[in-house]
This record gives sequence, C-alpha cells and structure tokens, in this order.
Amino acid sequence: MQTTAVFDSELIQRYDRQGPRYTSYPTAVQFRESFGEDGYRDAVAVTNGDLIPAPLSLYFHIPFCATVCYYCACNKVVTANRARAEQYLLRLLKEVARQGALFDRSRKVEQLHWGGGTPTYLSREQMQRLTQATRENFSIAEGGNPEFSIEIDPRTVSGEDVAFLRALGFNRVSLGVQDFDSRVQAAVNRRQPVEQTMAVIAAARTAAFRSISIDLIYGLPLQTVESFDRTLEIVIEAAPDRISVFNYAHLPHMFKVQRQIDESQLPEPAQKLQMLAHTVERLTAAGYVYIGMDHFALPHDELAVEQREGRLSRNFQGYSTHDNCDIVGLGVSSIGRIGNVYCQNERDLARYQARIDEGGLAVFRGVELSKDDELRRAVIMQLICNFTLDLAAVEERFGIRFNRYFAEELRVLERMQVDGLLRLDATRIEVLPRGRLLIRNICMVFDRYLTDHGDDRPRYSRVV
Repeated sequence: MQTTAVFDSELIQRYDRQGPRYTSYPTAVQFRESFGEDGYRDAVAVTNGDLIPAPLSLYFHIPFCATVCYYCACNKVVTANRARAEQYLLRLLKEVARQGALFDRSRKVEQLHWGGGTPTYLSREQMQRLTQATRENFSIAEGGNPEFSIEIDPRTVSGEDVAFLRALGFNRVSLGVQDFDSRVQAAVNRRQPVEQTMAVIAAARTAAFRSISIDLIYGLPLQTVESFDRTLEIVIEAAPDRISVFNYAHLPHMFKVQRQIDESQLPEPAQKLQMLAHTVERLTAAGYVYIGMDHFALPHDELAVEQREGRLSRNFQGYSTHDNCDIVGLGVSSIGRIGNVYCQNERDLARYQARIDEGGLAVFRGVELSKDDELRRAVIMQLICNFTLDLAAVEERFGIRFNRYFAEELRVLERMQVDGLLRLDATRIEVLPRGRLLIRNICMVFDRYLTDHGDDRPRYSRVV
C-alpha cells in the first residue's frame, strides 16, 4: 500500500468543513449523563467474564501546568501552588485503588500513558508514589511489547529527570515543541530554546527510550511558510521516531486563554494550507510515512509497521498499536473504553475530587454502543487508521450485506471516487493519496449522528 499523501489545494478547499477527529465513535458529543458509575461497573463485570478478557490500557490525566500556553485547549490547571498537585494526587491514588479492584488480576496492563497538562509537574517522589500504586493495584505486563508513554514539556525536565522516568518504566516519550521560532514562541507565551529541547532528546536516547515523538502546531500567530520550514528543518535533523503536526484551531469563545492571542497576527487560511502542503512535502521527502490526520512516523516505528500490516488503531490519545485493550481512564476528564461502552470522568477538578471524596468513582457520563454503533465504529476506525476496508470481512463479522446496509453512503463515496479521493469496487474501499488528507471527510460519510443532526456544527474543528 502506498504511504504517501498528495496535497490537492482545490480538493481541500472544496471539502473544507468541520468534523470529528474520530478518536472514538460515537464521539464524545454523544456521551450522556444518564450513563454513570453503575453502567461503568456493569461493563467491567461483563468484560471480566469474557472467555478471554481483554488486556488493559491505562490513561492518567495530570492537569497541572506552571505557565499557560495561549493556544492550549487541553483540560488544565495553571498554578504555581504545588500543594494543589498533592491534593489531586491523593484523590488519584484512591481512584487507582478503586478502579484496580474492579478488574480481574489476570488482565495485564499492556499500555500506559500519562498526559496533561504537564505530567512532569509532579515531583519525582509523587511520580514514584503513583507508579507504585499502579503496580500494586493492576497487573503490569512484564514481557511482550508493553508501551508506557509520558508527555514531557522540555522546559520542565533535566537529563537526570529523563533517566528517572526511564527507570520508572516509561519507554516512549512525547515532547511538546509547537514551533522553534522565538517570535512565535513569544506570541503564544511558550519560550523554549532549541538547545533545551535537543538536550532532552539526547537524554532520552541515552536512557534508551524506545520511541521519541515531537508535537508541532501550524497556524500560530506570526508563523509563515518560511519560518515553519526552519522549525521543520531542526526537527528533521533531530530525527524523532514520530512527529505530530496539529492545525491550530482558534476558538476563543470556547477556550478563554486563546483570547490572549492577537488575531491580527494569525496566518490567513491560504497561508495555513501552504504550511500544511510544505510540511507534507518536507517530512515525506525526509523519509517519514504519513500515518494519517496529523501524524508522521519513520518506517521502522511501530505505528508505521502496524499500519502496513493493517492493524493500526485509534483512541483518545491518537493512533495506537494496542486496539485489543480496554482503556481505563484515570484522573479528571479522562475517557475510557470498556467493551462496548465509552465513559468519562468529571471534567471539573473540584467535582472530580468531590466524587472521589464521596467514596465512589468519578465517572459522570458515557454511552453504550448499539449494534449499529459497533458496525460504524469498525468501518470508520479501519478507514481512518489503515486507509482500506475489506467489505467481505465487515459482512462476515456483522452479518450484513454491505451494499444494502450502506447503500446511501456508497452513493456519496461514488462522488468522492470521481474526485479521486478513493477507489471503490465490490470488495474493497481504498483511500487514495489524494484522499488521505481528507480522511475525516470520508469517515464522516458513515457517521449516523452527523446525518441525523446536520453538518458543520461549531463543536468540531476544520478537517484540514
């Protein structure tokens, strides 16, 4: 299968609209507070009783940051008061114990991720306590190919800190960079010298981290194609295993911190498209595989390998190599997936801590998938992850006739085929290089909730 993406400006502008990122299906928009802790406990009990219970993936949300980045849309708490992190950690440790008690100890943890916020806001002693509690309450896989990852702000760690994280058991690290241009950094309140980031990368390699990832953002104030090219050049020289290049979505009505950005300094839409086109060209020329959405990886990386073999998956942390796992969300706002259920913890820090203090879990909303949801999720995830769909395999798994069940959707896909986005025949849907940057548009064809409720709602970002 080809691993390239073709930038077609005319097609991208014609298909430009808002749409989900499909880290789940149904998306979080469909989560309801009528689904709560009881439904979650029932889902865990059901999956514990499976003939071969699924292994586990744990996601921990650490919401604290010492300073605010003006572009940020994450669930975060910006504070210099480190005591708040200790109070949060005490609740998180209780949640770990309560969640761990629900799962059969035969279910091994094969994947673990600390996200934020800034997970390294915690002290070494606090990180040690959280790691120890995790090992005491869950069965951690020791052999095989477990993936334990952590997000790092390079401004907050030393080489010794990186070695400490490796000793804790982390084997993959993701570094926030966004842009190396000093003017752009000043405009978004994130000053981060190149040397500081390179030192962290060098320390991660010395400590034998298995994978290093860098996050970039295009569309920030004062960015130009030329300035972003200089950032790309530095990143390519550093040769991380993975690179994520996100499109900045300016939504100050939703994220108050973005009001600090001078809108007159934001690049025009045409400039953003030029940045995207140049990014795809530069990274693919440097040997990176376009994984999809915002992600690139070197050919040896597990994401690229899994995609070549048709096994790549996607969850709330992005692309993943562990689709066989049930996901346990821990901490404020965390989202989990247990069997055919999605669930989310309280999004407000005070409410999260109050729920834990009451003696239960923090699950406050979710959704149980219908048979139609499960079918459409399988179709969407296969397309967005692997750019191809075997129709016979879907028919066998779900007991349907694909061309009958999705008759209307296939008519829409036929129009996309005329535009060169995909190839459609009686056995397969194959996304072509011109369609890969527009994969969200293709997946949206199968989204029943968009069909039911209309398109282009402001709760979603632009597809490119």
